[in-house]
Amino acid sequence: MSGRGPVRAKICGLTEPVGLAAAVEAGAAYVGFVFFEKSPRHVNFERAAALAASVPAGICKVALTVNADDAALEAMLAQVGIDMLQLHGTESPERVAGVRARFGLPVMKALGVADATDLSAIADYAGVADQLMIDAKPPKGADLPGGNGLSFDWRLIAGRRWPLPWMLAGGLTPDTVAEAVRLTGASQVDLSSGVESAPGVKDPAKVRAFLAACEEVEPAF
Repeated sequence: MSGRGPVRAKICGLTEPVGLAAAVEAGAAYVGFVFFEKSPRHVNFERAAALAASVPAGICKVALTVNADDAALEAMLAQVGIDMLQLHGTESPERVAGVRARFGLPVMKALGVADATDLSAIADYAGVADQLMIDAKPPKGADLPGGNGLSFDWRLIAGRRWPLPWMLAGGLTPDTVAEAVRLTGASQVDLSSGVESAPGVKDPAKVRAFLAACEEVEPAF
């Protein structure tokens, strides 16, 4: 599954056909649907199923969940055609491994970074997940584990490598993605709020601008 540019992009938090169509047409490698009721980007199973059914083959459909139990994951997967599970809560390495084994789908684990002390935990997940998402840690007391429009100091992960694919997230926009890739060497990026006109509403022009920026930037290393 691949996008058209050297940096593969995921547009997350899609809720309606217009934003999804913009992401697909502009070359997103991944599209993400949020199943977390506190999020303004939350979609119910019926809407998500309709959106997912319109995604062409070759684009990875990702379900973002937060500390979901097996019953919730089973109910979602019974109705929505999903290619990858994104665990964006406080799931332990053991839980990640268990989800991967039980559901037979690739699993991406999101991990929040605020300072250098957060980096040591990343290695604990490298052997159990299929991909990692390195995201900005949410502020204390925040309702959302991601999608807050915040970035972290990208220099913290400059030159770091993990033995599996990983994706950079957190506060990215069409204007900042080139610098983020230059500093981190990321070959995959994710954003949600950075291409919205309102919480949960994707702006097609911003989606196209972000994906065009991803096509133009080459990973630094």
